[in-house]
Amino acid sequence: MTQQAKISIQQETFDLAQEMQSLAQGRADVGAIVTFTGLCRDENAALSALELEHYPGMAEEEIARVVSQAQARWPLLGVTVIHRYGRMAPGDQIVLVITASSHRLAAFESAEFLMDYLKTRAPFWKKEHRSDGTSGDWVSAKDHDDHAAARWEQI
Repeated sequence: MTQQAKISIQQETFDLAQEMQSLAQGRADVGAIVTFTGLCRDENAALSALELEHYPGMAEEEIARVVSQAQARWPLLGVTVIHRYGRMAPGDQIVLVITASSHRLAAFESAEFLMDYLKTRAPFWKKEHRSDGTSGDWVSAKDHDDHAAARWEQI
C-alpha cells in the first residue's frame, strides 16, 4: 500500500486518537505507530502563553519536503504532521507527529527525525508572553536542539 502523508498547519487543536485511527484504519500492514505530542510549557510559571506565527504556504511546503526525506529514508506506511499557530496557553497542544511502519525502529527514528527538524528549522516564529504581563523575546532554537538535528546529517 502507498505511503500516506497528512500535513496540516492549523489554529484549532487536534485529537490524537482520531488522528491515529485515521492513519491506521484498514491497514493490516502497519506494525508500529509512534506518536509525539508537543505541549506548551509554563517555564516554571514564568510563561502565560506562547504565540506561534508562520508563513502560510511556505511552512506546509517545507514540512512536506522533510516528510518526503523521512519517507525516502525509512520504510514508512504513513505520516501525520500537525502544527498549530496562534496563541497557546501552558498545557495546550502545539505539535503532533505520527509515523507508521511495519516495524518499530523505522517509526521511532522517523518521528524523532521529524521532530528534530520541526524544533530547529521549520518556518515558525515563537514569541513568549510572560506571566507578569510583559512580552518576552522571540524564541530561538536551543543548542541542544541544533545538536540533535545535526546528527541526522551524519547518519
